[in-house]
Amino acid sequence: MRERELVIIGAGAAGMAAALGAYDNGIRDILLIEKEAEAGGILNQCIHNGFGLHTFKEELSGPGYAERYYTKIEDKGIDFLFNTQVIRIGEDKTVEYVNENGYDRIRAKAIVLSTGSKERTGASINLLGDRAVGVYTAGAAQKYLNMHGILVGKRVFILGSGDIGLIMARRMTLEGAKVLGVAEIMPYSNGLARNIKQCLEDFDIPLYLSHTITRVNGRPHLKSVTMSKVDENLKVIKGTEQEIECDVLLLSIGLRSDISLLDDIDIKKKRGAIVDNHYMTSKEGIFVAGNALHIHDLVDYVSQEAYDAGKYAAMYIKDHAIALNKHHASAGNGLGYVIPETFGDEDVTFSFRVNRVFKQCVIRITGDGLNKEIRKLSLIPSEMERITLKKEILKDLKGDLRIEVSEWK
Repeated sequence: MRERELVIIGAGAAGMAAALGAYDNGIRDILLIEKEAEAGGILNQCIHNGFGLHTFKEELSGPGYAERYYTKIEDKGIDFLFNTQVIRIGEDKTVEYVNENGYDRIRAKAIVLSTGSKERTGASINLLGDRAVGVYTAGAAQKYLNMHGILVGKRVFILGSGDIGLIMARRMTLEGAKVLGVAEIMPYSNGLARNIKQCLEDFDIPLYLSHTITRVNGRPHLKSVTMSKVDENLKVIKGTEQEIECDVLLLSIGLRSDISLLDDIDIKKKRGAIVDNHYMTSKEGIFVAGNALHIHDLVDYVSQEAYDAGKYAAMYIKDHAIALNKHHASAGNGLGYVIPETFGDEDVTFSFRVNRVFKQCVIRITGDGLNKEIRKLSLIPSEMERITLKKEILKDLKGDLRIEVSEWK
């Protein structure tokens, strides 16, 4: 069996950044495996601008951002396998894959999983009604339009206010479709504030907060959807039904990290893979980076974290030793999760999201020997928060650490 020092699965923003992180830290035997015909991942269908402000100090389109990284990869001579689907990762870090040449496998000293995320479908929210042609995830409609020139419909309604859905509201309007509105079950939007302004308000597209779609109508083709109000417990309020005629329903109801390749490995999981502050899982030598680890709102953060994952993978390959984990981090009141969940006495950047809107709030980071507060005017679920704690602050910490959010008192 052939062996490689580092195998990176997925060549989107995370995979390419991880490759550069490993290369810049001394590893030359790197293989990037990508299921598509080219690198870039989801960036290739995101033709709008807004990418790269942190990384390149300028606004780029998704393909433009991907090209910057791919050029760096090419300049360093890093190997790719395109049109190749990884089908299994083994406990011994064996990577099995198939492509036009058939089945093959290689063994890696370290693996970085950068397989991104998948969109939630109607089945994930028990969307009721007819099995109609015309129901798409927002990302699928984006790929059809931006990469294949196919406009999936003319009268469009959108369920969910995630960023892809908001961006598609604008995109389909510009292509001549009529976007009738966006329904969001929560009392707040799940998209970035700039996308609410630029994609909905600038085009007079209504946003219906505390509303959801309760039925899909039409067979075989979509004819309408039924929208209803929900109460503070997200329960449908009877008598508030409104039928909206449309030929397309786009679902923008969230993403989930894709770590299905870890199913055959004994790795600790919770909401996703549990990693330390080097992005290494409980299985030594297997790292997870990018949206495969948790869902980001900015691709710059994806690249930054993945670059570090590649750096730490290089350290592991060279001496199989990374600083020991001494502490555990947990998500307290108001938080959906915190990453990393284990860490040592080094500088550590914690990433997390709140699970509801907070105004005039305080982030508390506490533990035996540590009590830090950070005040914020507001925190919203659609924006990921990042806090870096220096090793000088962590040196007196004994035991575990907890991060929580509450309103000012």
